[in-house]
Amino acid sequence: MLDMHIHLTGHEDRLATAENIRLFLDQARKMGLKQIGFADHDYYFQNIDLYLIRRVAEEYPELKVSIGIEVDYRPEDEGKIKELLNQFPFDFVIGSVHDIKGWIFDIPEEKENYHRQDPDKMYQEYFAVVELAAASGLFTTIGHFDLIKLFGARPRQDILVLAEKALDSIQKNGLVMELNTAGRYKPVEEFYPENKIIQEIGRRGIPMTLGSDAHAVEHVGRDISEALQLVKDFGVKELVGFKQRQKEYYYLSAL
Repeated sequence: MLDMHIHLTGHEDRLATAENIRLFLDQARKMGLKQIGFADHDYYFQNIDLYLIRRVAEEYPELKVSIGIEVDYRPEDEGKIKELLNQFPFDFVIGSVHDIKGWIFDIPEEKENYHRQDPDKMYQEYFAVVELAAASGLFTTIGHFDLIKLFGARPRQDILVLAEKALDSIQKNGLVMELNTAGRYKPVEEFYPENKIIQEIGRRGIPMTLGSDAHAVEHVGRDISEALQLVKDFGVKELVGFKQRQKEYYYLSAL
């Protein structure tokens, strides 16, 4: 299958050497993946030779290797993001929201503060930023759509009501939604997004992709087979990979 969210350097835990690239590609092959997408964090962009990834990938002709980037979206940074994306011909760009009005909510140091927030307000503000990200024209993909749940807070309101405008924006602008398996290994202990949202994505016909959000070699392809079955169960008909910002479809009826 495919894993379109892999961090080659993690959080600068290793260098993007040919040897390390091969370790990730060997693991992808071991996991039976057909396509993978490297998408390191935007703030490490200058430290990675992306062209080296392409050269090493030629050693693995049976594996499609796409090069993307995960960008932390902030509305005030759209100009800077556009400049960054013009520096390399990325195959795909994941737009992610990790902070709300300057509050980086997804780091362990903020867990106590997170639980002091009103969950409905917190979710509303989070999804408002996701809505803007989807409308920005900068991204191919929205990453870990309901990341705001990671420490376990649940809103009183229906999640589909809170997420409706963000889903509308994703659908209207033709973006792809990621099923990210890394949430299972966070305090919330479930994939992003939650099942109710996946079901709504299937109903709307929003295209989906799969990502492990691997920050280490051994996490490449983690839980991807289970994620594939889950999206099938909720009515998703195809999954999407990318090349040169164009969607490549994998029809689930053939898998």
